[in-house]
Amino acid sequence: ADPESIKRVARRIIETKNAGNDVAVVVSAMGDTTDDLIDQALSIDSNPPAREMDMLMTAGERISMSLLAMAIHAAGSHEHSFTGSQAGFMTDAQFGTAHIKAVKPDRVRHALDKGSVAIVAGFQGVNEGGDATTLGRGGSDTSAVALAVALHADICEIYTDVDGVFTADPRIVPTARRIPVIDYESMLEMSSCGSKVLALRCVEYAQRFGMPLHVRSSFSHRRGTLIVPEGVDPRKLPNI
Repeated sequence: ADPESIKRVARRIIETKNAGNDVAVVVSAMGDTTDDLIDQALSIDSNPPAREMDMLMTAGERISMSLLAMAIHAAGSHEHSFTGSQAGFMTDAQFGTAHIKAVKPDRVRHALDKGSVAIVAGFQGVNEGGDATTLGRGGSDTSAVALAVALHADICEIYTDVDGVFTADPRIVPTARRIPVIDYESMLEMSSCGSKVLALRCVEYAQRFGMPLHVRSSFSHRRGTLIVPEGVDPRKLPNI
């Protein structure tokens, strides 16, 4: 992402906050950052230790976190950034594919209570030994859902490069239709069949705790796709 893109995201976050919302943002690494880090590691060690790979892999999200926080500050709003461990993401010790065991977002909640936007590095946490861990594919989306649950948020918005969940990939199939509302089970089926909009673990986490999801585009303000428990009327959800 170039500086102007980061500033555009910052403006959108500030708009959401100025509308009367507490806003916690979970970021992923920019562009090819993660792949570039992997290539660098393998050029040095063809079989790098899993612990050191996770230490390296957390860097991409930390860069995004810091730059976005700076953009929000430059736009005149209050912000506070957090790594996964600072935000309270406790995981098991499975480097590269760690599972979230608990989220203790005390520092994030304190920042929100002070009126700041909380910016959290996704895809990462810390194990009982104090080592950095990463969550694997779709980890930042899973981080976002887990943080939303821990903060008792009204909804978790997932921003992507398409306007929601479609009947097929709209970048490949021009006639694909956007699905306005879908339940967790149907979304899990789509994810398990290869849909790349949301990772399976992310949807499973949302379903387990009944957290409504709104998948929408970073490039427009159009409504995307709401993912809710079966039988729930999305019009009755807060902040929709």
